[in-house]
Amino acid sequence: MYLELTPEEVSFRDRVRSFARDRLAPTALERAHEPHYPWETAKLLADEGLLGLTVPKADGGQGASLMEAVIAIQEIGMACPKSADVVQAGNFGALRTFAEYASEEQKARYLPDLLSGQSLLALGMSEPDAGSAITDLQTTARQEGDEYVLNGAKCWSGYSADAPLFLVYVRFGPGVGGIGSVLVERDTPGFDVGEPSAYMSGELWAPLTFTECRIPASNVLLGPGGFKRQISGFNVERIGNASRSLALGRLAFELARDHVAQREQFGRPLMEFQGLQWKFAEMTVALDGAQLLLERAVRNAADGLPSAYDTAVAKLAANEAGFRVANDAMQAMGALGFSSLTLMEYCVRRTRGWMIAGGSTEILKNRVAEHVFGRRFDQRPSR
Repeated sequence: MYLELTPEEVSFRDRVRSFARDRLAPTALERAHEPHYPWETAKLLADEGLLGLTVPKADGGQGASLMEAVIAIQEIGMACPKSADVVQAGNFGALRTFAEYASEEQKARYLPDLLSGQSLLALGMSEPDAGSAITDLQTTARQEGDEYVLNGAKCWSGYSADAPLFLVYVRFGPGVGGIGSVLVERDTPGFDVGEPSAYMSGELWAPLTFTECRIPASNVLLGPGGFKRQISGFNVERIGNASRSLALGRLAFELARDHVAQREQFGRPLMEFQGLQWKFAEMTVALDGAQLLLERAVRNAADGLPSAYDTAVAKLAANEAGFRVANDAMQAMGALGFSSLTLMEYCVRRTRGWMIAGGSTEILKNRVAEHVFGRRFDQRPSR
């Protein structure tokens, strides 16, 4: 599965794989169908040292590499997909941006609970009229003395139904230079977490509304001009997204491979039919190719932050491979794969969502094209 690992990384992989198979795999199917955040699993993963992997030890983290974090999320995902979401939240998501740019006071206030699995940081980024065009966001932060007053709305926020803490993208002023981010606690007056709705994956999200919501100035993570730094941190979120896509695609592949090796129809095992042989060969090439691109992005990361181009290529390849493989694997398993008796259908639903979340495949293609032609293509109409 991996291109090349150091002896230390092999040892780490083996430890995580053993833990995942022994402690997570037996209840993976039950966990997958639970819509809320698995707090007990988060505590278990924290006790195993799998949250805050890339956070420096001085800040309470593990001081590990981005490659080790990728190994962890993939090994966990192939044993228990839902548990990989916890690894994402504790290593690749909003927490990674927070750990990179938070002040010492902010780290001391929030990191201990986040890294112990007792708290959770959700991202408030998308808005009703600002999804892929995120620089069109309208949620404002107006300074009044030593406070900021927030007004606006957010949607499609992962973990928003359960998170106690939110990292919210806001507009301090006009243009891209006016965009930054703030930290908002769930019980802050003027902040409303609405009734949750379900994604196709079964996960829940809740609309977020800010109405004259006051937060202390000390809750500003990145002020005006911080947008580019936030997006550089967001590239790590995309690495986690790509890693889970491949992990679940490979899990689906293995489920289907074992099924067609044992299932007989027309007097012989399904694996003896050439149509299925070719399908599994194509799935293998797709998974291995995307895995190599993912590892390139991780190995080339400077100071733990991968480049926008490497990330775009890796996520695009992983998202497309993960869903294609899961979908084809489900077809190979027939009605059993389509049922909720195995993790197969869950893998299909989850990998489909990652083609949208964290930067859609279409947006990623735009980024790759800009690299190819050495110029930026503005998607907005000329005025």
